[in-house]
Amino acid sequence: MKTEEAFAEIYTNFKLHFYRAIFGNFENREATLTTVESFCMEVIHAMKNPTINEFSRFIQISSPNAAYKVNNLIKKGYLRKIQSTKDRREYYLQVTQKYIDYYNVSTSYVDSVLKRVEERMSDEEWKEFGHICELISEEQMRDVPQYKADRNIPMPKEEN
Repeated sequence: MKTEEAFAEIYTNFKLHFYRAIFGNFENREATLTTVESFCMEVIHAMKNPTINEFSRFIQISSPNAAYKVNNLIKKGYLRKIQSTKDRREYYLQVTQKYIDYYNVSTSYVDSVLKRVEERMSDEEWKEFGHICELISEEQMRDVPQYKADRNIPMPKEEN
């Protein structure tokens, strides 16, 4: 198998595992995310506490459309707005524990697979694999518009 095919298969398998786990939990969730909402949440989570304007610019939709999506996600309990301490007019978007639990369906599988791979590799191979992953990440970032880094906004305690 060519390297390109192997990588495409890895990416597809991670997606398939995630989708199967999400669909398998539909019956147990009172407020399941739609596909578009799932993608929005992944972007917001990856951007680490963006403002609505930063989020809308990044995914290239209007601010009112972004605000509508954000408000639905807040109502479902996956997202909250945190007021800036520097500019009281500005709010940052922060994922809730409910979303983290949803997201962990995917990340726990990735962690499990990587742990099994590490066990099969020598220390040198594992180090080289880490280097290759860093190269892939650097190349991907050439195609992704830059966004502000995490603002280290403290996560409030979950409300009951």
